Amino acid sequence: MKIMEIEGNRELSGTIRISGAKNATVALIPAAILTDEEATICNIPEITDTEALCDILKELNVDVKRASESIIINPKNMQNIEIDEKYSKKLRASYYFMGALLGKYKKAVLYFPGGCSIGARPIDLHLKGFEALGATVTNEKNKYIVEAKELKGANIYLDIASVGATINIMLAAVKAKGTTVIDNAAKEPEIVNVATFLNNMGARISGAGTSTIKIEGVDYLHKCFHEVIPDRIEAGTYIIIGALCGKNIKVDNIIPEHIDSLLSKLEEIGTDVEVGADYVLISKSDHYKSTNIKTLVYPGFPTDLQQPFSVLLTQCEGKSKVTETIFENRFMHIPYLKDLGADVTVKNQTATIIGPSKLKGTSVVATDLRAGASMVAAGLLAEGKTTITNAEHILRGYEQIVEKLTSVGAKISIKEI
Repeated sequence: MKIMEIEGNRELSGTIRISGAKNATVALIPAAILTDEEATICNIPEITDTEALCDILKELNVDVKRASESIIINPKNMQNIEIDEKYSKKLRASYYFMGALLGKYKKAVLYFPGGCSIGARPIDLHLKGFEALGATVTNEKNKYIVEAKELKGANIYLDIASVGATINIMLAAVKAKGTTVIDNAAKEPEIVNVATFLNNMGARISGAGTSTIKIEGVDYLHKCFHEVIPDRIEAGTYIIIGALCGKNIKVDNIIPEHIDSLLSKLEEIGTDVEVGADYVLISKSDHYKSTNIKTLVYPGFPTDLQQPFSVLLTQCEGKSKVTETIFENRFMHIPYLKDLGADVTVKNQTATIIGPSKLKGTSVVATDLRAGASMVAAGLLAEGKTTITNAEHILRGYEQIVEKLTSVGAKISIKEI
Protein backbone atom coordinates (compact mmCIF):
# COMPACT_ATOMS: atom_id res chain seq x y z
CA MET A 1 0.00 0.00 0.00
CA LYS A 2 1.19 3.50 -0.80
CA ILE A 3 1.06 6.34 1.74
CA MET A 4 1.16 10.04 0.84
CA GLU A 5 2.37 12.50 3.46
CA ILE A 6 1.78 16.26 3.26
CA GLU A 7 3.07 19.07 5.47
CA GLY A 8 0.35 21.64 4.88
CA ASN A 9 -0.30 25.35 5.24
CA ARG A 10 2.46 26.35 2.81
CA GLU A 11 2.15 29.02 0.14
CA LEU A 12 2.52 27.59 -3.35
CA SER A 13 3.92 29.52 -6.29
CA GLY A 14 5.16 28.62 -9.75
CA THR A 15 3.96 26.77 -12.85
CA ILE A 16 2.24 23.40 -13.14
CA ARG A 17 2.03 21.94 -16.64
CA ILE A 18 -0.99 19.78 -17.35
CA SER A 19 -0.57 16.31 -18.83
CA GLY A 20 -2.64 14.47 -21.40
CA ALA A 21 -6.22 13.64 -20.44
CA LYS A 22 -6.66 10.39 -18.54
CA ASN A 23 -10.27 10.02 -19.66
CA ALA A 24 -9.24 10.33 -23.32
CA THR A 25 -6.13 8.14 -23.02
CA VAL A 26 -8.01 5.19 -21.52
CA ALA A 27 -10.27 5.13 -24.60
CA LEU A 28 -7.62 5.96 -27.22
CA ILE A 29 -5.38 3.01 -26.30
CA PRO A 30 -8.11 0.38 -26.86
CA ALA A 31 -9.29 2.28 -29.96
CA ALA A 32 -5.84 1.91 -31.49
CA ILE A 33 -6.32 -1.81 -32.08
CA LEU A 34 -8.96 -0.98 -34.70
CA THR A 35 -6.27 0.15 -37.12
CA ASP A 36 -4.88 -2.44 -39.52
CA GLU A 37 -1.47 -0.76 -39.42
CA GLU A 38 0.18 1.30 -36.66
CA ALA A 39 -0.97 4.13 -34.42
CA THR A 40 1.22 6.68 -32.65
CA ILE A 41 -0.38 8.60 -29.78
CA CYS A 42 1.54 11.42 -28.10
CA ASN A 43 0.98 13.36 -24.88
CA ILE A 44 0.19 10.09 -23.09
CA PRO A 45 0.25 10.54 -19.29
CA GLU A 46 2.40 8.16 -17.25
CA ILE A 47 -0.27 6.93 -14.85
CA THR A 48 -1.11 3.47 -13.60
CA ASP A 49 -4.26 3.27 -15.77
CA THR A 50 -2.06 3.64 -18.86
CA GLU A 51 0.19 0.82 -17.63
CA ALA A 52 -2.81 -1.43 -17.01
CA LEU A 53 -4.14 -0.89 -20.54
CA CYS A 54 -0.73 -1.59 -22.04
CA ASP A 55 -0.69 -4.86 -20.08
CA ILE A 56 -3.94 -5.81 -21.80
CA LEU A 57 -2.47 -4.94 -25.20
CA LYS A 58 0.50 -7.21 -24.51
CA GLU A 59 -1.88 -9.97 -23.38
CA LEU A 60 -3.53 -9.65 -26.83
CA ASN A 61 -0.07 -9.93 -28.47
CA VAL A 62 -0.13 -6.31 -29.64
CA ASP A 63 3.27 -4.68 -30.12
CA VAL A 64 3.57 -1.70 -27.74
CA LYS A 65 6.48 0.74 -27.58
CA ARG A 66 6.84 3.71 -25.24
CA ALA A 67 8.95 6.68 -26.30
CA SER A 68 8.98 9.66 -23.96
CA GLU A 69 5.35 10.87 -23.83
CA SER A 70 4.32 8.81 -26.87
CA ILE A 71 3.07 5.29 -27.36
CA ILE A 72 3.29 3.31 -30.61
CA ILE A 73 0.72 0.54 -30.99
CA ASN A 74 0.93 -2.06 -33.77
CA PRO A 75 -1.78 -4.77 -33.79
CA LYS A 76 -0.31 -6.64 -36.78
CA ASN A 77 0.18 -9.87 -34.78
CA MET A 78 -2.79 -9.38 -32.49
CA GLN A 79 -4.74 -12.36 -31.16
CA ASN A 80 -8.35 -11.98 -30.05
CA ILE A 81 -8.30 -13.96 -26.83
CA GLU A 82 -10.25 -13.74 -23.60
CA ILE A 83 -8.97 -10.86 -21.46
CA ASP A 84 -8.05 -12.24 -18.06
CA GLU A 85 -9.98 -10.96 -15.07
CA LYS A 86 -6.76 -9.86 -13.35
CA TYR A 87 -6.38 -7.20 -16.06
CA SER A 88 -9.98 -6.08 -16.54
CA LYS A 89 -10.60 -5.58 -12.83
CA LYS A 90 -7.75 -3.07 -12.54
CA LEU A 91 -9.68 -0.27 -14.21
CA ARG A 92 -13.15 0.40 -15.48
CA ALA A 93 -11.94 1.63 -18.87
CA SER A 94 -10.94 -1.93 -19.77
CA TYR A 95 -14.50 -2.16 -21.12
CA TYR A 96 -13.44 -0.15 -24.18
CA PHE A 97 -11.73 -3.30 -25.41
CA MET A 98 -15.21 -4.77 -25.66
CA GLY A 99 -16.29 -2.27 -28.34
CA ALA A 100 -12.91 -2.29 -30.10
CA LEU A 101 -12.65 -6.10 -30.28
CA LEU A 102 -16.27 -6.42 -31.35
CA GLY A 103 -15.71 -3.81 -34.06
CA LYS A 104 -12.59 -5.51 -35.37
CA TYR A 105 -13.23 -9.24 -34.86
CA LYS A 106 -17.01 -9.39 -34.27
CA LYS A 107 -16.29 -11.02 -30.90
CA ALA A 108 -15.12 -9.88 -27.47
CA VAL A 109 -14.75 -11.83 -24.22
CA LEU A 110 -14.18 -9.71 -21.14
CA TYR A 111 -14.80 -9.89 -17.41
CA PHE A 112 -16.80 -7.11 -15.77
CA PRO A 113 -14.45 -4.13 -15.39
CA GLY A 114 -13.09 -2.75 -12.13
CA GLY A 115 -12.24 0.83 -11.13
CA CYS A 116 -13.27 3.18 -8.34
CA SER A 117 -16.24 2.21 -6.15
CA ILE A 118 -18.14 5.47 -6.59
CA GLY A 119 -21.54 3.92 -7.19
CA ALA A 120 -23.48 1.74 -9.57
CA ARG A 121 -22.01 2.08 -13.04
CA PRO A 122 -23.76 -0.60 -15.09
CA ILE A 123 -22.77 -1.23 -18.69
CA ASP A 124 -26.29 -1.99 -19.88
CA LEU A 125 -26.28 1.00 -22.26
CA HIS A 126 -23.08 -0.32 -23.87
CA LEU A 127 -24.58 -3.79 -24.28
CA LYS A 128 -27.88 -2.46 -25.66
CA GLY A 129 -25.87 -0.51 -28.22
CA PHE A 130 -23.93 -3.62 -29.24
CA GLU A 131 -27.18 -5.56 -29.57
CA ALA A 132 -28.67 -2.82 -31.76
CA LEU A 133 -25.69 -3.27 -34.08
CA GLY A 134 -26.48 -7.00 -34.36
CA ALA A 135 -24.45 -8.58 -31.56
CA THR A 136 -25.63 -11.11 -29.02
CA VAL A 137 -24.55 -10.75 -25.40
CA THR A 138 -24.05 -13.68 -23.05
CA ASN A 139 -23.24 -13.25 -19.37
CA GLU A 140 -21.50 -16.20 -17.73
CA LYS A 141 -21.10 -15.36 -14.05
CA ASN A 142 -18.93 -12.23 -14.24
CA LYS A 143 -17.81 -12.70 -17.86
CA TYR A 144 -19.38 -11.13 -20.95
CA ILE A 145 -19.26 -12.76 -24.38
CA VAL A 146 -20.30 -10.33 -27.11
CA GLU A 147 -20.34 -11.62 -30.70
CA ALA A 148 -21.97 -11.08 -34.07
CA LYS A 149 -21.92 -12.67 -37.50
CA GLU A 150 -22.13 -9.18 -38.93
CA LEU A 151 -22.45 -5.69 -37.47
CA LYS A 152 -24.95 -3.41 -39.18
CA GLY A 153 -25.51 0.30 -38.65
CA ALA A 154 -28.46 1.25 -36.47
CA ASN A 155 -30.20 4.18 -34.82
CA ILE A 156 -29.32 4.06 -31.11
CA TYR A 157 -30.85 6.26 -28.43
CA LEU A 158 -29.02 6.44 -25.10
CA ASP A 159 -31.34 6.74 -22.10
CA ILE A 160 -28.49 8.55 -20.32
CA ALA A 161 -25.81 10.63 -22.05
CA SER A 162 -23.08 8.19 -20.99
CA VAL A 163 -19.48 8.90 -21.98
CA GLY A 164 -18.49 5.24 -21.80
CA ALA A 165 -21.44 4.01 -23.83
CA THR A 166 -21.02 6.75 -26.46
CA ILE A 167 -17.36 5.87 -27.01
CA ASN A 168 -17.86 2.09 -26.87
CA ILE A 169 -20.64 2.21 -29.47
CA MET A 170 -18.45 4.40 -31.70
CA LEU A 171 -15.66 1.82 -31.48
CA ALA A 172 -18.00 -1.02 -32.40
CA ALA A 173 -19.67 0.92 -35.22
CA VAL A 174 -16.70 2.31 -37.19
CA LYS A 175 -16.37 -0.90 -39.22
CA ALA A 176 -20.06 -1.87 -39.23
CA LYS A 177 -21.98 -2.05 -42.49
CA GLY A 178 -23.98 1.09 -43.18
CA THR A 179 -24.66 4.09 -40.97
CA THR A 180 -25.01 4.29 -37.19
CA VAL A 181 -26.61 7.26 -35.44
CA ILE A 182 -26.20 7.75 -31.69
CA ASP A 183 -28.83 10.09 -30.23
CA ASN A 184 -28.52 11.69 -26.79
CA ALA A 185 -24.78 11.09 -27.09
CA ALA A 186 -22.45 12.49 -24.43
CA LYS A 187 -20.64 15.68 -25.47
CA GLU A 188 -17.42 15.57 -23.43
CA PRO A 189 -14.18 16.82 -25.08
CA GLU A 190 -12.68 13.35 -24.62
CA ILE A 191 -15.31 11.95 -27.01
CA VAL A 192 -14.31 14.52 -29.62
CA ASN A 193 -10.66 13.52 -29.12
CA VAL A 194 -11.45 9.83 -29.66
CA ALA A 195 -13.59 10.58 -32.74
CA THR A 196 -10.77 12.71 -34.19
CA PHE A 197 -8.33 9.82 -33.63
CA LEU A 198 -10.61 7.38 -35.43
CA ASN A 199 -11.17 9.85 -38.29
CA ASN A 200 -7.40 10.28 -38.59
CA MET A 201 -7.28 6.53 -39.21
CA GLY A 202 -9.92 6.76 -41.93
CA ALA A 203 -13.18 6.43 -40.00
CA ARG A 204 -16.16 8.61 -41.02
CA ILE A 205 -17.58 10.11 -37.83
CA SER A 206 -19.43 13.42 -37.65
CA GLY A 207 -21.24 15.25 -34.86
CA ALA A 208 -18.88 14.35 -31.99
CA GLY A 209 -19.33 16.99 -29.29
CA THR A 210 -23.05 17.29 -30.07
CA SER A 211 -25.99 15.17 -28.94
CA THR A 212 -26.14 13.33 -32.29
CA ILE A 213 -23.17 11.40 -33.64
CA LYS A 214 -23.23 9.82 -37.10
CA ILE A 215 -20.87 6.99 -38.04
CA GLU A 216 -20.57 5.70 -41.59
CA GLY A 217 -18.90 2.30 -41.52
CA VAL A 218 -15.61 1.71 -43.35
CA ASP A 219 -13.70 -1.45 -44.19
CA TYR A 220 -10.15 -0.36 -43.41
CA LEU A 221 -8.38 1.89 -40.90
CA HIS A 222 -4.82 2.99 -41.66
CA LYS A 223 -1.89 4.26 -39.61
CA CYS A 224 -2.02 7.67 -38.00
CA PHE A 225 -0.43 10.11 -35.55
CA HIS A 226 -2.58 11.64 -32.82
CA GLU A 227 -2.26 13.89 -29.77
CA VAL A 228 -4.16 13.54 -26.49
CA ILE A 229 -5.92 16.71 -25.34
CA PRO A 230 -4.91 18.29 -22.00
CA ASP A 231 -6.57 16.82 -18.92
CA ARG A 232 -9.36 19.18 -17.86
CA ILE A 233 -9.88 17.35 -14.55
CA GLU A 234 -6.19 17.52 -13.64
CA ALA A 235 -6.24 21.20 -14.62
CA GLY A 236 -9.31 21.84 -12.50
CA THR A 237 -7.79 20.07 -9.51
CA TYR A 238 -4.62 22.19 -9.56
CA ILE A 239 -6.62 25.36 -10.14
CA ILE A 240 -8.68 24.55 -7.03
CA ILE A 241 -5.44 23.94 -5.10
CA GLY A 242 -4.22 27.34 -6.32
CA ALA A 243 -7.40 28.93 -4.98
CA LEU A 244 -6.76 27.26 -1.62
CA CYS A 245 -3.09 28.02 -1.06
CA GLY A 246 -1.55 29.57 -4.17
CA LYS A 247 0.17 32.84 -4.95
CA ASN A 248 0.32 33.37 -8.70
CA ILE A 249 0.08 29.66 -9.48
CA LYS A 250 0.13 29.21 -13.25
CA VAL A 251 -1.71 26.13 -14.52
CA ASP A 252 -0.36 25.79 -18.04
CA ASN A 253 -1.14 23.78 -21.20
CA ILE A 254 -4.92 23.76 -20.79
CA ILE A 255 -8.00 24.45 -22.89
CA PRO A 256 -9.96 26.95 -20.74
CA GLU A 257 -13.23 26.31 -22.60
CA HIS A 258 -13.18 22.75 -21.26
CA ILE A 259 -13.48 24.01 -17.66
CA ASP A 260 -15.90 26.91 -18.16
CA SER A 261 -18.27 25.59 -15.48
CA LEU A 262 -15.46 25.56 -12.89
CA LEU A 263 -14.12 28.98 -13.86
CA SER A 264 -17.62 30.40 -13.59
CA LYS A 265 -17.99 29.11 -10.03
CA LEU A 266 -14.54 30.38 -9.06
CA GLU A 267 -15.51 33.84 -10.30
CA GLU A 268 -18.79 33.60 -8.40
CA ILE A 269 -17.12 32.94 -5.03
CA GLY A 270 -14.59 35.75 -5.55
CA THR A 271 -11.42 33.99 -6.64
CA ASP A 272 -8.44 35.98 -7.92
CA VAL A 273 -8.10 34.32 -11.33
CA GLU A 274 -6.75 35.35 -14.75
CA VAL A 275 -7.61 33.25 -17.78
CA GLY A 276 -5.25 33.21 -20.77
CA ALA A 277 -5.36 31.44 -24.11
CA ASP A 278 -3.88 28.22 -22.69
CA TYR A 279 -3.35 28.90 -19.00
CA VAL A 280 -4.94 30.06 -15.77
CA LEU A 281 -3.14 32.24 -13.21
CA ILE A 282 -4.65 31.93 -9.75
CA SER A 283 -4.01 33.09 -6.19
CA LYS A 284 -5.71 32.50 -2.85
CA SER A 285 -8.23 35.19 -1.91
CA ASP A 286 -8.81 36.44 1.63
CA HIS A 287 -12.59 36.08 1.46
CA TYR A 288 -14.73 33.60 -0.45
CA LYS A 289 -18.50 33.74 -0.80
CA SER A 290 -20.58 30.59 -0.49
CA THR A 291 -22.20 29.02 -3.54
CA ASN A 292 -24.08 25.92 -4.67
CA ILE A 293 -22.98 23.40 -7.28
CA LYS A 294 -24.81 20.56 -8.98
CA THR A 295 -22.93 17.96 -11.00
CA LEU A 296 -24.19 17.46 -14.54
CA VAL A 297 -22.99 15.91 -17.78
CA TYR A 298 -20.74 18.15 -19.88
CA PRO A 299 -20.82 21.12 -20.21
CA GLY A 300 -22.22 21.15 -16.68
CA PHE A 301 -20.11 21.02 -13.52
CA PRO A 302 -18.00 17.82 -13.68
CA THR A 303 -18.63 15.09 -11.13
CA ASP A 304 -14.85 14.47 -11.20
CA LEU A 305 -14.24 17.97 -9.76
CA GLN A 306 -17.01 17.89 -7.19
CA GLN A 307 -14.86 16.34 -4.46
CA PRO A 308 -11.87 18.70 -4.81
CA PHE A 309 -14.22 21.70 -5.10
CA SER A 310 -15.98 20.72 -1.87
CA VAL A 311 -12.66 21.37 -0.08
CA LEU A 312 -12.65 24.92 -1.43
CA LEU A 313 -16.22 25.38 -0.22
CA THR A 314 -15.05 24.74 3.36
CA GLN A 315 -13.24 28.10 3.07
CA CYS A 316 -16.30 30.02 1.87
CA GLU A 317 -18.28 32.20 4.27
CA GLY A 318 -21.74 30.83 4.96
CA LYS A 319 -23.66 27.82 3.69
CA SER A 320 -22.80 26.06 0.42
CA LYS A 321 -24.53 23.06 -1.07
CA VAL A 322 -23.16 20.33 -3.35
CA THR A 323 -25.67 18.13 -5.17
CA GLU A 324 -24.33 14.99 -6.84
CA THR A 325 -26.48 13.68 -9.71
CA ILE A 326 -24.06 11.34 -11.49
CA PHE A 327 -22.71 8.82 -8.95
CA GLU A 328 -24.37 7.99 -5.64
CA ASN A 329 -21.13 7.21 -3.79
CA ARG A 330 -19.28 10.40 -4.61
CA PHE A 331 -19.36 11.64 -1.00
CA MET A 332 -17.04 9.01 0.48
CA HIS A 333 -14.47 11.75 1.11
CA ILE A 334 -16.82 13.68 3.41
CA PRO A 335 -16.10 11.74 6.65
CA TYR A 336 -12.39 12.41 6.18
CA LEU A 337 -13.01 16.06 5.36
CA LYS A 338 -14.89 16.26 8.65
CA ASP A 339 -11.95 14.60 10.44
CA LEU A 340 -9.80 17.43 9.11
CA GLY A 341 -12.15 19.97 10.69
CA ALA A 342 -14.78 20.74 8.07
CA ASP A 343 -18.43 21.33 8.97
CA VAL A 344 -20.29 19.11 6.50
CA THR A 345 -23.53 17.12 6.53
CA VAL A 346 -24.91 14.87 3.80
CA LYS A 347 -28.56 14.12 3.08
CA ASN A 348 -30.21 12.75 -0.07
CA GLN A 349 -27.21 13.21 -2.37
CA THR A 350 -26.63 16.77 -1.19
CA ALA A 351 -23.75 17.90 1.01
CA THR A 352 -24.21 21.06 3.05
CA ILE A 353 -20.95 22.81 3.93
CA ILE A 354 -20.70 25.61 6.50
CA GLY A 355 -17.56 27.74 6.33
CA PRO A 356 -15.02 28.96 6.74
CA SER A 357 -13.39 26.09 8.65
CA LYS A 358 -9.82 25.80 9.86
CA LEU A 359 -8.46 22.45 8.73
CA LYS A 360 -5.88 20.52 10.75
CA GLY A 361 -3.83 17.61 9.45
CA THR A 362 -4.70 14.03 10.37
CA SER A 363 -4.80 10.53 8.87
CA VAL A 364 -7.28 10.12 6.02
CA VAL A 365 -8.04 7.61 3.25
CA ALA A 366 -8.19 7.98 -0.54
CA THR A 367 -11.35 5.96 -1.12
CA ASP A 368 -11.23 6.58 -4.88
CA LEU A 369 -9.31 8.66 -7.42
CA ARG A 370 -11.06 12.02 -7.06
CA ALA A 371 -11.69 11.57 -3.33
CA GLY A 372 -7.92 11.12 -3.09
CA ALA A 373 -7.41 14.36 -5.01
CA SER A 374 -9.70 16.14 -2.55
CA MET A 375 -7.62 14.82 0.36
CA VAL A 376 -4.46 16.15 -1.33
CA ALA A 377 -6.10 19.57 -1.68
CA ALA A 378 -7.24 19.50 1.95
CA GLY A 379 -3.85 18.32 3.18
CA LEU A 380 -2.06 21.14 1.37
CA LEU A 381 -4.33 23.66 3.09
CA ALA A 382 -4.44 22.10 6.56
CA GLU A 383 -2.11 22.98 9.40
CA GLY A 384 0.32 20.21 10.28
CA LYS A 385 0.76 16.79 8.73
CA THR A 386 -1.82 14.89 6.71
CA THR A 387 -1.28 11.23 5.89
CA ILE A 388 -3.29 9.72 3.01
CA THR A 389 -3.51 5.93 2.81
CA ASN A 390 -4.53 4.02 -0.34
CA ALA A 391 -2.66 6.64 -2.37
CA GLU A 392 -2.59 4.18 -5.29
CA HIS A 393 -5.98 5.59 -6.25
CA ILE A 394 -4.47 9.05 -6.75
CA LEU A 395 -1.70 7.73 -9.00
CA ARG A 396 -4.31 6.24 -11.34
CA GLY A 397 -5.15 9.66 -12.69
CA TYR A 398 -2.49 12.27 -11.79
CA GLU A 399 0.85 12.05 -13.56
CA GLN A 400 3.81 12.94 -11.32
CA ILE A 401 1.58 14.62 -8.78
CA VAL A 402 4.28 14.63 -6.10
CA GLU A 403 6.86 16.15 -8.44
CA LYS A 404 4.45 18.77 -9.80
CA LEU A 405 3.35 19.93 -6.36
CA THR A 406 6.88 19.85 -4.96
CA SER A 407 8.03 22.09 -7.82
CA VAL A 408 5.67 24.85 -6.63
CA GLY A 409 6.65 24.64 -2.98
CA ALA A 410 4.58 21.83 -1.47
CA LYS A 411 6.14 19.50 1.06
CA ILE A 412 4.75 16.17 -0.09
CA SER A 413 6.09 12.64 -0.42
CA ILE A 414 4.89 9.14 -1.16
CA LYS A 415 6.16 5.85 0.20
CA GLU A 416 5.33 2.16 0.22
CA ILE A 417 4.42 0.38 3.44
